[in-house]
Parts: sequence; C-alpha cells; structure tokens
Amino acid sequence: MKTLRIGLCGSVAFAVLAHGAVEVWSEAILNIGVALLFALWAVLVARDPQRRIYGSPLMWPLLGLLAIGAGQLLFRATAYAFLTEVETLRILVYLLFFFLAAQAFRERSDLETLAWFLMAFGFAVSLFGIAQRYTSPDTEIYWFRKLTAGGDPFGPYVNRNHFAGFVELVAPVGLAVMVLQGVRRDLFALAALFTVVPIGALLLSGSRGGIVSLGFEIAVLVLLVRGRRDTRATRFAGLVIVTLAALALIVWLGAGKALERFSSLRPGDVSQGRRTTMALGAARIFMAHPVAGAGLGNLVTVFPRYDTAYDGKVVDHAHNDYLEGLAEAGLLGGLCGAAFLWILWREAQRNYSAEQGHFSRAIHAFAITAVCGLLLHSLVDFNLRIPSNALLFLLQASLVSAPLLPSQGPALRRRGRREEPVETTTPAD
Repeated sequence: MKTLRIGLCGSVAFAVLAHGAVEVWSEAILNIGVALLFALWAVLVARDPQRRIYGSPLMWPLLGLLAIGAGQLLFRATAYAFLTEVETLRILVYLLFFFLAAQAFRERSDLETLAWFLMAFGFAVSLFGIAQRYTSPDTEIYWFRKLTAGGDPFGPYVNRNHFAGFVELVAPVGLAVMVLQGVRRDLFALAALFTVVPIGALLLSGSRGGIVSLGFEIAVLVLLVRGRRDTRATRFAGLVIVTLAALALIVWLGAGKALERFSSLRPGDVSQGRRTTMALGAARIFMAHPVAGAGLGNLVTVFPRYDTAYDGKVVDHAHNDYLEGLAEAGLLGGLCGAAFLWILWREAQRNYSAEQGHFSRAIHAFAITAVCGLLLHSLVDFNLRIPSNALLFLLQASLVSAPLLPSQGPALRRRGRREEPVETTTPAD
C-alpha cells in the first residue's frame, strides 16, 4: 500500500502544479494516473484475498452523480453529449480517488505522513506563489508561461481564487495539530512555519472569498475546540501565534498591495452584478430542466439561452457550485448533493465527539474545518470544478470518516529538573 499512498499524494501534487489540472493534457495524465493506481490496488487485493476492503457512506452520493451522468447519456437528456461524457468520466475518476484514499490512509503512521505532506506541500506551493508574485509579471505562471485568455494567477493557478481554495484545504492541517496538541513540542515551530506561509499567501492573493472562508475556518476550529470538556486556554496559543505571524508576514511583504487587491476588481474579475446575473441564469436553467438538469458539464452550452445580460464573454461556470449543480443535474443531482452533505455532517459529529487520541482528534478537526471552508467558498466560486481542489476536498472528506486512533499512552517529558509522566503529543497522538 505504500506505493498506493505515494501515488495518491503524487496525483494531488501533479494536479496542483499543473495549473489545477484544468487543461486537457493535464487532466488526461491525472485520469490515467488514478486508473493505474486503481489497477495497482486491484492487483494487491487479488494477490492477498484476506486484505480488507473499506467502504464509506460518502461513496453513495458520488455513485448517484455517476448514475445521473450515465442516465443523461443513455436517454439523450443532455444538450451536448460530449461534455456530459467528459464530466461523467471526471466524476468516475473522483470516485476512484476517494475509494483509494479510504483504503490507503487508515493506520496511524500513514495519517501522520499524509498530514505532514499536506503541510509541507502547502508551504512549498505558497512560498512559490509569493516569490512569483514579486518577481514575475501578473500574466505569467512559472516565469515563462504567459496567459493569453485572461486570468489573475497566483502560484500555479490561473485564478487567485482557486489558489485561495487550495490554501483553505491545507492550512487547517497545521492549525488543528497545533491547537489540539497533535504535534510534538519540538516540531511545533516547523508546523507553525508550514501554516503561516500559506495563510500569508492567501491574504496576499487578495481573494475576498478566500479571506472570508479562512476566517470562517478559524471560527469553526475555535468552536470545535471549545466544545471539548478538556479545553484549555493554552490550546489557542498556536492559533493566535499563527494568525499574528501571518499578519506580520503580510505587513513585511507589503500590506498596501494586499489591501488594494482585496478592495478593487482586477482584470478578469467578475463583478457582483455579473455574479448575480449568472446565478439567475443558472436558476432559469434549473427551472427549465428541473428533474435531471440540462446535462453534466453543459452550463457553458445552454447558458447563453437563459442569460439576460449577455456581454460577449463565454460563461463556463456560474461562480456558485450549488446552482451550477442544480442547473446541470436537476433535483436528482440536488438530492445527491444534499445526501453527501448530510452524511458528511453525521460522520463529522460522530467521529469528532468519540474518544480518541490527540492526533486522531486533530485529523477529524482539520478535515471538518477544511471542508466547511471550501463549502462556504463554493457559494461565490467554482473551486469544486477545479480537479486539483476537488481531489483535495474529497481527500479531506475521506478523513472526516477516518478511523479513530487511540492515545499512544504516557511518555516521559523533561520539565525542569524532574521527569514527569505525561501523555505523548507526537504527530500520531
């Protein structure tokens, strides 16, 4: 399974670094990679019939969406079959990735590795984004690829709002393991560094939706921690330190530029008025196709017919994942989405409140926090339509229902001149 875990982390890293895997070549490589990982898992199971196969109730809504796409193709209930085929294939890849994540990340050591991967990778991508922002024109990615169809890039993403979505999915990892004592004291500074830089990069990107969602994530984490009977004031020290350090980083990098980007529209940004008309257009599509929608992936095809403020620009997404889902999949898709959210809430409530070790509770806390942040951001953007962010979201969703890990038990930690038995706070506890 080690190869499988490396492959899953590699798939996420590739998708992020390949501009979110939004282009045909990058998405094709991602799809092939996930398919090969599934084939590898099948071989491992065939060689060891005793190997247990783990399921997740969250898979059923994903299977429902897959069935909707298949039904639209079978009964020709789609405006453009090719786009529905592409979107259905994408959902299938997401389903396979989610299934493999549920098989691969179950043991304490595996979850430790995943947590540190997410923190380190988030730090590296964010550091790259900051460096690129100050050393490259606003229309270039990786210092050589110039955008020709518009955009406002940050890091490897064409759209700074999608970079913000990426940070929303990785920053809670470090926050949770520090606040909930899921990391050893000697590694606290490293975890703080891996968290401060992504938060600072998000603030520097000026994504309004991202900044609001980050604030919401911090509020969710505070509520989770305060809900514990054994809450101590010192647990919030890490959260306060990271927040202040991120603000200090922004001041050092240039608070004026960050505030300017937050308060004004950039080229390629969508105004609030246009967002409203897109939302109304998506609602009209849903009203015209209430049961099964206009076809998965078909918003771009049918939208001009329902747009009352046509400006000559292509509208491929409604900047609201929920309305776009209803427009493309109708009430059937809405039921699948509602079932996913209900199951997610049920699993989060059950697992977080159960008895477990510090690191185990931190896992569930950062997963809950991350999915809450992106779900809020989805009200004003389409992060779930970006393959890299969709994979990270599903990975965090799988961790919401991750197995409970008991405490590793007491250990010795030096305090002054005495050694006292205390509970271990390693990354695994």
